[in-house]
Amino acid sequence: MASGGLSMSLHRGVRGGLRPLATEMGLLAVLFTFYRWGRTLFDHGPAEAMANASRLWGFQGAWLPSEVELQQWALGWEHTAFLANVYYVGMHFPGTALLLVWLYVRHRSSYTRVRNELVVLTGAGLVVHVLFPLAPPRLAGIGATDTMLTVGPSAYPATTDGIANQYAAMPSLHVGWALLVAVAVLRVSRSRWRWVVAAHAPVTVFVVVVTANHYWTDGLVAAVLLAGALTAVAAVERVRRGAAPRAARQARATRPARAARPVPAAGDGPAGHVRGAGGRREDRLDADAPARDDLVAA
Repeated sequence: MASGGLSMSLHRGVRGGLRPLATEMGLLAVLFTFYRWGRTLFDHGPAEAMANASRLWGFQGAWLPSEVELQQWALGWEHTAFLANVYYVGMHFPGTALLLVWLYVRHRSSYTRVRNELVVLTGAGLVVHVLFPLAPPRLAGIGATDTMLTVGPSAYPATTDGIANQYAAMPSLHVGWALLVAVAVLRVSRSRWRWVVAAHAPVTVFVVVVTANHYWTDGLVAAVLLAGALTAVAAVERVRRGAAPRAARQARATRPARAARPVPAAGDGPAGHVRGAGGRREDRLDADAPARDDLVAA
């Protein structure tokens, strides 16, 4: 009987612990699905995206290095294109999902904050996609090589009329999510390996340029949106922390006053005891005395 009750309790505990995690993963899956659907819903087509790409290329050419020149230099190594494509395809969603699972399991107190930052960043990115459609360098006719088409593997269909909106280069959420991974790990971890994980951000910047999927400006805008998401979530948390003490004070103010403590009768012993028949000392429960656990230093 005892072993059966223990196994049932453990089963309920595991099930109760996995249920919130499954709920969180489901909500994030819905978020990512909505994001991908939103990118295709507001696809403006190539004309406006190509015009924006031409303007952006002329604007940043005066103060930023050429993405095409960097790509040509990097592709001088035989396997650079293939490895960059694999990283671009394989680390974006899985890397972010692994961060969230790690936070949920090992740093639960930081999980909600990072999740909210991810949601705000992704929502802001979708708004920018809608307002500023942009052809990536590999489709903009600026001399960049489409490594995903020529070498593979590719995150996109061979033609631009598939289900993916390939004219949504601004901002680069590959860069934005990678920066959030780095910020979160450096914020909560003290392991020496945290710097290895944080290197995911600069590697991602290099990869998105070498694969000709993004301009430098796409990553810079993503960094600005991330800074805004971090600030907004922190502000909401400060407001919530300030509201909790006020609610507690209001609850105490509306609580009925405690009845006055009765004065011990003559012959009573020290607090917590009372003289019984024949002068015996009998223990009694003093409702006003602090519980034993309250005396343990925090």
